[in-house]
Amino acid sequence: MSSVAQKKGIGSVIWDYLTTVDHKKIAILYLIAGGIFFVIGGIEAMLIRIQLAKPDNDFLSAGLYNEIITMHGTTMIFLASMPLLFAFMNAVVPLQIGARDVAFPFLNSLGFWMFFFGGIFLNLSWFMGGAPDAGWTSYASLSIASPGHGIDFYALGLQISGGGTLIAGINFLVTIINMRAPGMTYMRMPLFTWTTFVASALILFAFPPLTVGLFFMIFDRMFGGNFFDHTMGGNTVIWEHLFWIFGHPEVYILALPAFGIFSEIIPTFSRKRLFGYSAMVFATVLIGFLGFMVWAHHMFTTGMGPTANAIFSVATMAIAVPTGVKIFNWLLTMWGGSIKFTTPMLYALAFIPSFTAGGITGIMQASAPLDYQLHDSYFIVAHFHYVIIGGVVLGLLAGLHFYWPLMFNTMLDETLGKVTFWLFLIGFHLTFFIQHFLGLLGMPRRVFTYGADQGWDLFNLISSIGAIFMAVAVIVLVVNIIMTISRNKLVGRDPWGDGRTLEWAIPQPVPFYNFKQTPLVRGLDTYWIEKQEGNKEGMIYAEPIGDIHMPNNSIIPFIMSFGLFVGAFGALYNGEQAWAVPVLILGLIITFSAMATRSLKDDLGYHVHKEDLMKDKGGKH
Repeated sequence: MSSVAQKKGIGSVIWDYLTTVDHKKIAILYLIAGGIFFVIGGIEAMLIRIQLAKPDNDFLSAGLYNEIITMHGTTMIFLASMPLLFAFMNAVVPLQIGARDVAFPFLNSLGFWMFFFGGIFLNLSWFMGGAPDAGWTSYASLSIASPGHGIDFYALGLQISGGGTLIAGINFLVTIINMRAPGMTYMRMPLFTWTTFVASALILFAFPPLTVGLFFMIFDRMFGGNFFDHTMGGNTVIWEHLFWIFGHPEVYILALPAFGIFSEIIPTFSRKRLFGYSAMVFATVLIGFLGFMVWAHHMFTTGMGPTANAIFSVATMAIAVPTGVKIFNWLLTMWGGSIKFTTPMLYALAFIPSFTAGGITGIMQASAPLDYQLHDSYFIVAHFHYVIIGGVVLGLLAGLHFYWPLMFNTMLDETLGKVTFWLFLIGFHLTFFIQHFLGLLGMPRRVFTYGADQGWDLFNLISSIGAIFMAVAVIVLVVNIIMTISRNKLVGRDPWGDGRTLEWAIPQPVPFYNFKQTPLVRGLDTYWIEKQEGNKEGMIYAEPIGDIHMPNNSIIPFIMSFGLFVGAFGALYNGEQAWAVPVLILGLIITFSAMATRSLKDDLGYHVHKEDLMKDKGGKH
């Protein structure tokens, strides 16, 4: 196959994306799918805020409101934040470490399609008898008693989607351990690669407890198991433990890559090396380690007793230390730097106080007696939105502007980017800051209405106005993206002018094989080192030009995931419809046939020949 052959028709482009195993195209798939789910989650959030904008509102019924808050949380955590972070991991990490692709390109594709079909399956619940309605945490007493199929959609959809996430996490672990370029020692890895590495390790250990919990729930609801039925010897609280053993590390699975994005942006636009690099690395690892020791702080009110409460209080306070180390290192990186106020840098500057506020309210929750007062109030809603939006979503928006030129070779409009930033930031603080006070005034979370005499109406109205600002910000962002794509003004490599790491040294658009020759890394911020020494190419090489081996595209990951999607409908209607078991079997046959095809057919890939590489632009090395 020639590296020059390019098909152009719309059908062939769709086929290319359905079958691709190229990490750069999979990054675009994650970005599109995650973006769509982000908008869906945002619409659900707007419906919640419209309902709560005034007392005794009847805009939504109580049952529909429960479905919307459940789907909002589930969508934003599992189907928007995670895949958008995977988009940046896929786009950036292999380039940062000097690899030609991830370790398992086939699995990379499989991970995406499992996530995608799981997400579609979950959202089909809206059209097939009602969405899940037991809150995004789906506590067992509520979820086992929930009528209809909503919770079954939740359990099966997350099981498929979570499998895709687990595959992606393992893939990045192996890639970062095994595929770094010569000279790229662990302590020369860029911070985004480090945070991806630790987040992937967290995925490896955090998702199995969720998988087990979801299996228990599927068996309880569909096959009459009694894992969570206390009248039959089960234990309701076990679901909470299993969920939060996953759920607390999940916060760091989301937050750490966002920290990594900011750790790339702040040095780039301060024109300085990251302050305290090794301290940042150890803080990242320590956050990952401590993330597994704090889960029961979500459960202080379940009656675990003072000893357990005290242990989890102390552990929760301890995790603030490495996070604080990071905050000070970012501030000191900017100290004395030559700062450029680009859109990504504005997000980074806004992130520091916003995320710190979320962290401080978290430390307040670490005190069990205070948590008894604030638990299940709007104070908690405010706290975790400050962490997730103030940390993760600002990181995603910063990363979108920062890495857009790397992914698409064009630049998002800076003016519109700044409009988005200010609207979003003002809306975010307007929406959630005031919710702390609603919590202190006693407003419980998850309530669908409240009386006019309770003193919560003005604060709720302000909160809902803030949500409108955020919605307008996202609309401006979408307009910016559409305008940028239609203009298609190409920018070339290192468009920010101060790129420090390998991904900015590659010619644009990035060739499908990434690196013509494997680069040699001579230190931290290797591209910066080469630029300072006047190396026009930005890289030196560890090998001469030779043939490059590449994997073939494959439709098998799509078919395997589709089989699970089909089979899930059979499991869902088991015991109700005559066709349920045959559909379950059909789905499993599709998946296992695809797996067998993959196992029995030797797919040896193809070679990009040295001569083609020499003809390619920039081939005269």
